[in-house]
Amino acid sequence: MIVLGIYGSPRKGGNTDQLLDRALEGARSEGADIRKVYVRKLSMSGCIECGGCDETGRCVVKDDMQEVYPLFEEAQAIFLASPIFFYGVTAQAKALIDRAQAMWAKKILEKPKDQWKRHDGGRGYFIAVGATRGKNLFEGARLVAKYFFDALDMSYDGELLFWEIEKKSDAKERPEILEQAFAFGKQVVQRG
Repeated sequence: MIVLGIYGSPRKGGNTDQLLDRALEGARSEGADIRKVYVRKLSMSGCIECGGCDETGRCVVKDDMQEVYPLFEEAQAIFLASPIFFYGVTAQAKALIDRAQAMWAKKILEKPKDQWKRHDGGRGYFIAVGATRGKNLFEGARLVAKYFFDALDMSYDGELLFWEIEKKSDAKERPEILEQAFAFGKQVVQRG
């Protein structure tokens, strides 16, 4: 099984990175082949809404996203990880998500309309941390993640959400959440 981890945080080595690292370690411990995308390292634009993908299902913008699209297609499971910025994913993660418009266009072109709700591309999982403890802290980001995975023809199969995580050391100071992430990664692969 190929599992892709999308690191959506602009902060290298922060809580989101640590949690995704542990989830991917858990997946690897169950035999998964791991791929990683660090969105902060990509040289890319957001979607320019040019319509270039409408006829072919392929993005016409030539930048680092051209290396990411094949990873979307080969992965059976994807972890999207992002800290919460103003009740949403980071700008870097959102740019990558918006560029999945080409994958949505491909899905529309290749699948009959009555099969659009059937997700044949695999399963998607969301990992997020937020500094506050607000009841609706993850709602906006959760919706974005669900529609991102839908564009990739993947079901939204789970999430790992942590409130009151802000300082770079917070995850390390709560080893139980790192172990939760490891177990989460194992479960994803065990489900097949």
